[in-house]
Amino acid sequence: MLHSPFHTFHVDQGGQFVEFAGWELPIHYGSIIEEHKRVRRSGGLFDVSHMGRFAIKGRHAAKLLGRVCTRRIGNMKPGQVRYSLICNERGGVLDDVLAYCYDDDRFGLVVNAANREKIWTHVNKVKEDDGLKVTLKDETLKTAMLAVQGPKVMDLIARISSEIPTLKRYRFTEKNLIVIKLMISRTGYTGEDGVEVILPAKSAGMGMKMLLKEAEDAGDLASDFGPCGLGARDTLRLEAGMALYGHELTEDIDPLTAGLNFAIAVHKDEDEIAEPYIGMEAIQRVEREGLKKVLVGLRLDGKRTPRQDMIVRKGDAQVGIVTSGCASPTLGIPIAMAYVGVEHAEHGGTLQVDLGRTTVDAAVCSTQFYKPPKKD
Repeated sequence: MLHSPFHTFHVDQGGQFVEFAGWELPIHYGSIIEEHKRVRRSGGLFDVSHMGRFAIKGRHAAKLLGRVCTRRIGNMKPGQVRYSLICNERGGVLDDVLAYCYDDDRFGLVVNAANREKIWTHVNKVKEDDGLKVTLKDETLKTAMLAVQGPKVMDLIARISSEIPTLKRYRFTEKNLIVIKLMISRTGYTGEDGVEVILPAKSAGMGMKMLLKEAEDAGDLASDFGPCGLGARDTLRLEAGMALYGHELTEDIDPLTAGLNFAIAVHKDEDEIAEPYIGMEAIQRVEREGLKKVLVGLRLDGKRTPRQDMIVRKGDAQVGIVTSGCASPTLGIPIAMAYVGVEHAEHGGTLQVDLGRTTVDAAVCSTQFYKPPKKD
């Protein structure tokens, strides 16, 4: 089983561990609900070193990524990050990824831990089949990755660097802090503002000490700042309506059905560096024929928590299936995301979720249950 470079820190903080995608990771440090609320109030620190990190270099680097990614890659500028999908020929999602542009011939790709080997094999196969001049390196085990998320995080980061808080969303910069080289992006998976940091695995301990020392010196600014586990990461992303691979995204679900229209270029421009991406024809076919089902949010009556694969009904008829569910710590009610037939997807409508021993009403709503309050 793999251990994060921050494993000793998790043990010292009282982390409770679970196995995930071959890694031993903290699911919480005492209370998932308290860690969730900490991120909404102030800020939380997540170890996401288990996510796959690939380096892609060479004169065909953009062409390769443009071939496998559903977003345009050839027009990315240095310092830009794009959320994208990697699809199969049927238009099903192999993974959702982040692509980082360092230069015209140098890119990075962050993938989900459970899909790391699958995507590595897929990208290498496309490279060989298309005869592309690209060097690929899996840097997952040589690097570490942290996500720092919450409404007070950028104020804390400003104590370390005045440049980072000026980054726009989905932009990144490379910094040298003493002897540590960092890549810092203004991205995240919680619905809150914040950054994600990639650094050498051998420098992980020093990097963590520097961050915690800065938080300690910040006093009241970071008094509510602390580590968070996989449990809070899941409830936070569900409140924010963010898809999770293996739940909302699978190899049998296309991006349009998943509501991720922003993450695909259904028709690439003629001047695009890459060839049409894999799955593009299938996605165009879905667009022409129309959707049969869509992803919706559900706000449930009662207290019981919905779970993946529970049946969604309209009266006696099965009309959908739950993909994710939790008791929302922010809203104080059970929430879920579910795929339902398009005829049952109108917001404000009422469906029922079969919880096993009982069936409860659920109001159809947006998948984005939570939006952070606007700053003054």
